Amino acid sequence: MSNRLENANPVIFQRSGERLLTASEEDEDVHDPIDEREIFDILQSINDPEHPLSLEELNVVEQVRVKVDDPGNTVGIEFTPTIPHCSMATLIGLSIKVKLLRSLPDRFKIDVHITPGSHASEDAVNKQLADKERVAAALENSSLLEVVNQCLSTRNI
Repeated sequence: MSNRLENANPVIFQRSGERLLTASEEDEDVHDPIDEREIFDILQSINDPEHPLSLEELNVVEQVRVKVDDPGNTVGIEFTPTIPHCSMATLIGLSIKVKLLRSLPDRFKIDVHITPGSHASEDAVNKQLADKERVAAALENSSLLEVVNQCLSTRNI
């Protein structure tokens, strides 16, 4: 395996910053539906597997590509790899899915897929990410799980 980066000079975007919470959002007695910004807040700090940058800084995840139907219990995420032939696309999608599975209530159905037209193998990657058995098998692989956990680990910004 080569240590050469596929995208040695990615474009870096500005981080969106912290969202200010309202008093009702902090009040545990008030029903607060999950919205697009809350999902984006969960995803923005995921680390890119190839660069010491977050998925937000690489514009792989954007708030406008997050769809939430709280009453319908669904969350949809489109992510955009930095290059059309990114070999890390499945790993990035798996990291997004795992982060949401660990962060959201079990009632949510999570759909993670590549932004249409942004990757050479989008159909194959989307098929893998949509297959519950493949995702479960991937997470049973200790080496792969370690890489996913590195993507999800907190780093100093």
